[in-house]
Amino acid sequence: MELLFINWNPSLTIGPFRWYSLCWLIGLALAYFFVKKLYKEQKIKDELFDPLFIYCFLGILVGARLGHCIFYQPDYFLTSGKGFVEMLLPIHFLADGGWKFTGYEGLASHGGTLGLIIALWLYVKRTKLSIWRVLDNIAIATGVTACFIRLGNLMNSEIIGKVTDVPWAFIFERVDLMPRHPGQLYEAIAYAILFGLMWYLHKRMPEKIGTGWYFGFCLFYIFTFRFFIEYTKEIQESFEEALPIDMGQILSIPFIIIGVYCMIRSKRNVDISK
Repeated sequence: MELLFINWNPSLTIGPFRWYSLCWLIGLALAYFFVKKLYKEQKIKDELFDPLFIYCFLGILVGARLGHCIFYQPDYFLTSGKGFVEMLLPIHFLADGGWKFTGYEGLASHGGTLGLIIALWLYVKRTKLSIWRVLDNIAIATGVTACFIRLGNLMNSEIIGKVTDVPWAFIFERVDLMPRHPGQLYEAIAYAILFGLMWYLHKRMPEKIGTGWYFGFCLFYIFTFRFFIEYTKEIQESFEEALPIDMGQILSIPFIIIGVYCMIRSKRNVDISK
């Protein structure tokens, strides 16, 4: 069976780009394309769509960064001035007093989701669109972005799975020589399926756009899957060893509850904005 294991040690870069950054950009660009298509289908004015990308990009980036630092490494980022600066800027201070550019090494999907929701709230305050319509449109396209982000994690050999003997195990050579669950790939596949399902459903049930049902289903699907897939992953921080479930699972529970609530409440929502 060992011959079937996949030895994984790709280059971190492709030309001048890091794979991780490139996957983020591809995911966001595809979501931009699909949401623009949804806006056109719903005959929403172009000028109302134009500022959406910058709101989403900043909301996801800031939320994901703060989420990682606060939820996973508060002892490092919140206990010193240097740590606080590193939380905000993509740099790392060196022992000799200098610093180097590192990019943001640590982004949390739960924080990114929360940051996106806050950014969309600010967006609708400006555009006067229905918050439920905007959330539903973003939710329909979310799967494609989430898929590419996890592919970026796979290229980085990060968020690795537990040691296993399944024949499709990956040996992350940059980490160790043990066969492990490719948790990033499991998630990428699940999110690709989500995108296909959401695109199909919105064609079949366009009347639900603007009620919050798609937003609720997206949260429920992603974070329910995330809760269970965590059982195949190694913990990310040592403090999680003392917890009954890991931090990813703890943070997923509120989003699952919100998702169920939004789907139930969608029957009462009436969208009057176009």
